[in-house]
Order: sequence, then C-alpha cells, then structure tokens
Amino acid sequence: MSQERRGGGRRSRMERNGTGIPQLPWQQVTNTYAPVQLLDEERMVALHRNSMRILSELGISVMSERVMSLFEKAGAIVDRETLTIRIDEDLVNTALETTPSSFTLTSRNPEKQLHIGGNTMAFGLVAGPPNVHDRINGRRQGNLADYQNFTRLAHHFNAIHILGNQVCAPMELPANVRHLDTYNANLTLSDLCYHCTAIGRGRAEDGINMMAIARGISVDEMRASPGVITIISINSPRLFDDAMADGLIAMAEHGQPVTVTPFTLMGAMTPVTLAAALCQQNAEALFGVTLTQLVNPGTPVMYGAFTSNVDMRSGAPAFGTPENTKANIIAGQLARHYGLPYRTSNANASNVVDLQAAYETEMATWGAVLGGANVIYHAAGWLEGGLTASYEKLILDVEILQNMMEFLRPLPFGEEDLGFEAIKSVPAGGHFFGSEHTMSRYSTAFYQPMLSNWQNYGSWEEAGSHDALERATDIWQQALRDYEQPALDAAIREELDAYIARRREEIGTGEP
Repeated sequence: MSQERRGGGRRSRMERNGTGIPQLPWQQVTNTYAPVQLLDEERMVALHRNSMRILSELGISVMSERVMSLFEKAGAIVDRETLTIRIDEDLVNTALETTPSSFTLTSRNPEKQLHIGGNTMAFGLVAGPPNVHDRINGRRQGNLADYQNFTRLAHHFNAIHILGNQVCAPMELPANVRHLDTYNANLTLSDLCYHCTAIGRGRAEDGINMMAIARGISVDEMRASPGVITIISINSPRLFDDAMADGLIAMAEHGQPVTVTPFTLMGAMTPVTLAAALCQQNAEALFGVTLTQLVNPGTPVMYGAFTSNVDMRSGAPAFGTPENTKANIIAGQLARHYGLPYRTSNANASNVVDLQAAYETEMATWGAVLGGANVIYHAAGWLEGGLTASYEKLILDVEILQNMMEFLRPLPFGEEDLGFEAIKSVPAGGHFFGSEHTMSRYSTAFYQPMLSNWQNYGSWEEAGSHDALERATDIWQQALRDYEQPALDAAIREELDAYIARRREEIGTGEP
C-alpha cells in the first residue's frame, strides 16, 4: 500500500468522518510539474534588453526625495526637475546579487508557515474591493462585519493560505485608522499570515508590530523570521508614488518581504502589444526590486505581475483572457531568470458569479500554475474586475483551487497502484465495483468536490434542482456556522488591544 494511501492524508478529518464541508487538509502546495517556457532564449534576451533601455533611457518617475537620494547615492542619474530616475543594468545586477531566491512567512501559528519560492505555491484571499456581494443581501459597500466574515471563511477553508490587503474596505470606518481594525480581524479571527497595507510608513509598521505581538516576539526577532508581506503597486506607466515608496522602505528596513507589482493593462497603461507590455512591466518591477536592496540588502522581494488587456471597445479591464494567461506564464519565466519568487493573480472581469467568472478564473489560474507562480494573489473571492468581494465566488474559487491542488499531487505509482493483481482478479467483461482493490480504496480514491453535484438528473431534480450558485450560498453559510475561532493567549489579546488604542490616539493627533 502506498504511503499516501496508508496515511489517508488526502482528505480532511471532517471529510473522512462524513460530516462538514469536504475539503483537502491544510498543506504547503507544491507544483510538481516543470513550468511552461513560452519564450525561447532569443526572445528572453530581447525582452530583457528592451527593459534595460526603458530603465536607462526613459527612467521611472518618482515622487519621493528619499528614493531619489538612495538611487543617486548608488550612482543612478537623478533629474529632480522632472522627478525621473534612470538606472543602468549594472545597478540592477548588483541588486539581484543580494535578493534571496526564497523566504518563509510565519504567522502566529508556526504550523502554517509558508515557504515562498522554488516550486511551492500559496493561494491568497481577494484584496482591495470597495464592495461586497452575496445572493442573500445583494451588492453593498464594504464594511467591517463582512470583512470579518471573509476572514473567518479564509481561516475555515484550507485552500486559502494567506490573507490579502483588506479583503474589502470597511467604508464605515475612518480611512486613516481602519487598517488597525482589519489587522485586528486578521490576527484574532484567523491564524494566517497577511499582507500589510503599504500606503505610507505608518500602516506598514502597524502591520509589522501587530504580527510581532501576536507571535509573542520582538520586531527585531521578526526581522530574521518574516511574518507579513506587502504589495507595492507601480502606477503604470513608469510612476512610483511617495506613499508606496514610504511603505516599501518601512518593510525593507524591517526585513519583511515586499512584492513589487506593476498594474499594466495593454492598450491603457502599456502599448497594445503583449511584448511591449511585458518589457514595461519588467522594467517597472526591476526598479522596485532594486530599491528594496538599496534600502536593505537581502530584503526578501517578489517579482509581481498583473498584466492583462482592456476591451478596446469600452476601455474596461479584461482578465482571464488568452493574453492574460500568456502574460502569467512569461512573467514566471522572467522571475526565474532573475532568481526571484513570483506573484501573479487569477482575476476575472465578470460582474456576477456565472459561466464567465468560472472560465476566466480557470484560464488565469492555469496561466499562473503553468507559469510557476509562488503566490496567486486574489485567488478566492475576486469579482467585477476587483471591485467586489463575493461570497459565492469565494466558494467557486476554493473548488477551483482544490481541483488544482489535487492535480498537482504526485501520482502514486507503486506496485499496488499499477494494479496487475486487481486486473487479474476480474474476468474479462466483468467490473471492478466490488473488487478488493476498489473496496479498500473507494473512500479516498478520487477527489471529492464540495460544490459540484454528480447526481443523475432525476435525483438532482428530486433534491430541489439546486444549481452551483445556490449550492455555493449554502456552503458559505454552513462554513460560517462551522467556523471555529483560533485560540489566542489572553495576554497577547490584551497587548494587541493596548497597541490599537495607543495608535488610534497617536493617529488622531496627526502622528504617522
């Protein structure tokens, strides 16, 4: 009997006991297949060279005096009149010499430590939408109650490994302090790592400090064992704003990982061709990567990619397209070329949870997986081009992610898996339903979906004719009923409360 079967580890305890929502156990996902290489060496060289031309001849516009000083000290050409920094390939290569090829993220639960890099993968909760939707309550502004529910769902579903930067914006709370409430929800309602908000130094440092408190360690100790990560978005084309710069610098100073992600939509923020868009994305990403190493050599940094196209009839963003899928794969080639972990997304542009939402998400997910992504951001719950966090879409996405996890599981190929004796035991023209080989494996032989329904039409109709969208509503409601809040030491809870109260007062008096 193979080791996987002996351990019975493919399915969670609740699935083996026949209760609860079927789901795979918590695990560090490994991509067991070689990444797809869409570009040959000649095209990779051309893409790299054109990226270097963008950096050295056109440069990146910045809005931070600190960033200009750092680059100027490193030998870059800094034009303070036009706020433009031009860097050469030598400066980029020097930075790449100190970037780690992988790192770990440790939350308050060390059993859920994530390795980021190599052939490992992690899936993240949707982040950033101003709106929320479910079939019961409809579409509405983001709020703290929904934020807390999404955090509970992320904790409940094992396919979600990391919390994004505010799954939805709690719009009823003051913008300058709401990050304290969302960090608090992250740390008390789940035991996962999370992305800090890096709009300015203060928000980043609050995320770092609160995770250190939750782990019962000092900020200095967390420098050697990162617990939070952030995403720095480049305002394509070629603009790096001061708030993002401050957030990047704060994270790098504390040794916490930074993901540099240009948001590049072909035809809007880049030229219309995929080759040009990838060159611009690459130049912008490498600029941010270089900055992290100028602040603190050795800072963990991820190569981020979010390149897709627009609808040329309306200008609206499009995701899950063939172009987006190609971009996800090629960006992975670029990240590996530079020896960096790779972050991308599996977004869709549908306004509702429907066929479009499913096939666009599936298409983009395959691009991310085939491209060797280490983190797939917005992997669960993204809808309406990122404007809405959807309860039903989260359930659909968890099903997609679990299917992908099972696809990536190594194929058992021992003597019993080859099944010669089983084939021998059944006469020609017979069947294997009652064979010993089948009976000893039937409960764990195949992936058991939580959303799909495999009843025949008559049985499905007799059970109420519920489609996948209706079933998704039932599942997220059941998940919230089944949710169990992870324990948190009372002293740590008290220290977090005190920190939040102090920071509210400081921010209210104008401190950063």
